[in-house]
Amino acid sequence: MSRFGRTSAMVPIVAAVVSVSGCGQAGSAAAQNPGAASPVPAGVANEYTQVNEEIRNEGGETTVGEWRIGYIVEPAEAWHQVMNGNRSYREPVAGETHHIEIVPFEASSGRIVPDVPIHLEVVDGTGAVVDAKQLTFYHAEFFHYANNFSVPANGRYTLRARVEPPSFPRHGEHHEQPPLADGTTVEFRDVELTS
Repeated sequence: MSRFGRTSAMVPIVAAVVSVSGCGQAGSAAAQNPGAASPVPAGVANEYTQVNEEIRNEGGETTVGEWRIGYIVEPAEAWHQVMNGNRSYREPVAGETHHIEIVPFEASSGRIVPDVPIHLEVVDGTGAVVDAKQLTFYHAEFFHYANNFSVPANGRYTLRARVEPPSFPRHGEHHEQPPLADGTTVEFRDVELTS
């Protein structure tokens, strides 16, 4: 797997999550006062622990401007979906080999950003795009954007993600630049994709 673009940006996030989930000073205070409520719900702490573990073990990350972008590569997956008002269960279709996830974080806060249009290309060693798709927002152990891809052969590829600015409104003063106003394109090179 690629180690391209890895940063230590997740260290403060993991430290904060570990701190509120039972370790460190906050955890010690909670242990001394079992009736005290944690400032972070357990599900949120677990979400950020899980996403950081998967990025570390099954992908990589980079930080560009206001964005920290992580990726995760897994075998093709099934999911629940709603199409034309009807709910169905979609199994991977013939030829789909990988489920590729992109997780966009606001670098300054560590929060996963919703409502982000993301387009992902899988590029082979000759520079040819072997598959390209718009990603969809998923609910799972952690929120992420993903789709199933068809990779024709085992090998090393580049993942090129175009991350556009989210479409939601932002609070702020008139003279301020709104946060996450600019998108970015990131490449994760030399990513091993095997069936």
